[in-house]
Amino acid sequence: MSAAARTGLRFDLPEPDAFTRPYWDATAAGWLLIRRCGACGAAHHYPREFCPRCWSEDVTWERASGRATLYTWSEVHRNDLPPFGTRVPYVAAVVDLAEGPRMMTQVVGCGAAEGLRIGMGLKVAFRAAEGFAVPVFRVEA
Repeated sequence: MSAAARTGLRFDLPEPDAFTRPYWDATAAGWLLIRRCGACGAAHHYPREFCPRCWSEDVTWERASGRATLYTWSEVHRNDLPPFGTRVPYVAAVVDLAEGPRMMTQVVGCGAAEGLRIGMGLKVAFRAAEGFAVPVFRVEA
């Protein structure tokens, strides 16, 4: 048994603060937010207080479309960190959001990973997790 399992630590739940609270409030409402720079126009995700492209602090929240394309994925068959061990197998993925940024996530509801293809369309969904809604993606029908 791993040390994390013995201590009951969770590695899949956020620790919101004043800056990230709008993001987690939006996911609870079924929206995915990204940040957009007012100086250079670049969108980014994960949320940061500055633009990772030009370093401007003129960044604001923007509601994303929720559409993405699959960039890459891996089917995970073993994970010792709680609660992931009870979820195997699962598909860990990187997606390209329609607005431009790449995002690490999970693809759900796809059955076997053999049906996934690079560039296929995905749509955001939300997995409930102890008071939070965590963004995941489903294959777009």
